[in-house]
Parts: sequence; structure tokens; C-alpha cells
Amino acid sequence: MEKLAIDGGSPVRDDLLGYGHQDVSEDDIRAVVDVLRSDFLTCGPATERFENAIKSAVGAGYVTAVANGTAALHVACLAAGVGPGDEVIVSSITFAASANCVLYCGGTPVFADIDPATWNVTAETVRAKVTAKTKAVVAVDFGGVPVDHDAIRAVCDEFGLVFIEDAAHAIGTSRAGRRVGSAADLTCFSFHPVKTVTTGEGGAVCTNDPELAARVALFAKHGITRDRSLMRNSIEGNWYYEQLELGYNYRISDIEAALGASQMARLSVFSRRRREIVAYYDREFAGIPEVSFQKDGSPEETTRHLYCVRFDLGALGVTRRFIYDALRAEGIGVNVHYLPVYCLPYYAGLGYDPACCPEANRYYEEAVTLPLHCRMSDGDAEDVVRAVGKVVGACRAGRGR
Repeated sequence: MEKLAIDGGSPVRDDLLGYGHQDVSEDDIRAVVDVLRSDFLTCGPATERFENAIKSAVGAGYVTAVANGTAALHVACLAAGVGPGDEVIVSSITFAASANCVLYCGGTPVFADIDPATWNVTAETVRAKVTAKTKAVVAVDFGGVPVDHDAIRAVCDEFGLVFIEDAAHAIGTSRAGRRVGSAADLTCFSFHPVKTVTTGEGGAVCTNDPELAARVALFAKHGITRDRSLMRNSIEGNWYYEQLELGYNYRISDIEAALGASQMARLSVFSRRRREIVAYYDREFAGIPEVSFQKDGSPEETTRHLYCVRFDLGALGVTRRFIYDALRAEGIGVNVHYLPVYCLPYYAGLGYDPACCPEANRYYEEAVTLPLHCRMSDGDAEDVVRAVGKVVGACRAGRGR
């Protein structure tokens, strides 16, 4: 048995392989430089090109690009009419922004538990949290694996709820042939550098509802409009505008949008590479009984942002912290996604019950995120599998007991 690096042995690799990394090409760089040499650094044609590229890729009728994924979620909740006294059902395993957006609007997040196999909320876990105060659902496509759109749509239609899909992880994903971005009332994307497509910082809200689209655009741009069909007073001249809502400055710059539009041209390439790595991981980890991975009914349609695994800590006789530290010592830059939002100190201070979602808690206790990004070589992926096998083998032999 190989001696673990954490115990002084030789690591699988000398450099740390991060769990995520952007893939920026020379074409991307040229696109950004072209904007820097142009007349418009913001509010220009690059933003429109980026929005059109997203429309084409996801099948949405309307797209508003914004400053980041959190801004996308915020304006989606505003467009949905979330306000004080409203409850919004939110996935429990997600980044805090999925719930924070509800608080920004004065609403109350209500956390739904996850399915033990897909790690997504389900129609059943959502339905269990519906009350007379429920206004909307924010369902997260965890890791890029999509929620069951039809089932959640049925619950939303039954109770008159707005279906907001937090697809921050899922650009390029489809379910049963329907592209993420065209299924929910409002779909939110993120373009942070660790995501499949990046703008540095950036986000977008997609919808096929023209009224929701108009509200999203309004809230993202100060609540101000020059659209004559929306104005309430007579037009004084072409310079005239009106503020109709208390909106925000959530615009994306043309610099970022140019990078995004260039990246979108390679979305199919990004998706294919991520699927290749996921398929390899799935095959290899299927032979390690102490390791389980996310169930995906149609991996050929999914573009994964994260590859998370769960370790059978009881069988291995170690803590998750040991596995995390041991893998990082081997040169594998693992992470953990995510703490249940209701366990964060701020939310605990609001009075959330830390036992409210038992499946989410079980997931968190066992989860580790492995590297997955397009800059990875086949050798990098092999290093990840080797390191996991090395650590599991040491645990089987009694290390940590």
C-alpha cells in the first residue's frame, strides 16, 4: 500500500489541481481587446451580441445580461413580485445567493430537502413546504444536473407559484430535449470564472414571458425606461425617460459581454469535454463501493459544473475532514459544495432549524468536490481517480482508525 502524502509519502502530483478553472482562448482575448479599442465599454453592441448568443443557445425568447449570478436571482425575484410577507421555497444545498435573493426582496426563504440520489429538490420536497404564503420556487440545478422541470412546473401551476430555475451550474444542459433556460418562468445563469462559460463576473436572466422580461430589464437598469409603451406621461423628446420602479444598477459591461459572447461560441466544446471527464469518473468510481456520485438520468444531455462525490465514512472509519486534507496533500484541490444554507451563521441567527432538511445534512457530512474543468487533461483526471483510490485504500487498511 502506498504511503499517503499526509503521512509523509510521495503525492500523486506535485502541483495542486484546482477544482475549477476558466478556459480563455486567444479569440476571447481579441474580443475583449476589440471592445477596449471601441467607442463602447458599456451599454454597447457587445452586450446585445452576448444576450443573443444566450438566446440561441438556451431557446429563450428574452435574455437580460446582468453583473453577476446573484444580480440575476435578485431581479428574477423582483420580477416575480416577491415582497414582504411572501415565502419562497429554495433548494437547501446551494450557494447562499439562491436564498439571499429572497431576503433582498423582503421575503422569507423556506428550505426544501434534496433527493438522496440526484441531490436536487423534487416535486415532493417542494410540495411539502407550500403554504398560503408561498409565492415562488427557486429550484437549483445542482452541479449542472437539471431538476425535473415538468414535475416542479406541475406543483407551481397547482398553487399559482412562479417557477425560478437557478441554473448557475447548468448552461448547456438539457432535460428530455428541452434546454435549461426555456423551461421555467425565469431562469438565472452565472458566468463566474469557475463556471462552464465565464465573463469574469456576470449573469443572465432568461424567460419566454414578455411581461416578465420587461420587469427583469426594468429592475436591472435602475427601474428606468425609455420604452414609450411603458411610459406614464407624454413624451417630451428623445432625451426623455422615466423611473417606474426602484431598480438597481446591475448592468454588465461590454468588456465582460464580449468575453461572454466569444465563450458562448465554444459552449458545445466545453460541454463535450466536461461530459468526457464525468463519464470517466463515473466508470472509475463505480468500482469503489465506498464512493457514490450524483445520479443523472441523461448524462449525455448534461453539462456539469461540479463533480461531487460522497464517501461512506462509516465504512472507511475516518472523517470527511481527513479525506479532504488527505486528497489536498496528494495534489488534488478538492472543495466542498455546499454547506446547507440554513446552517450558515447568518441564517442560524434568523432562527432556522438546523435539522429542517435531514437529507441535505447527510449529504453535507459526506460530500467532497473533485476537480472538473475544461483545462484538465486525461492525465489530470487519472490523477484524481488515483488519489481517491489511494486514500480509500489507506482507509480500508486502517489509516485514521
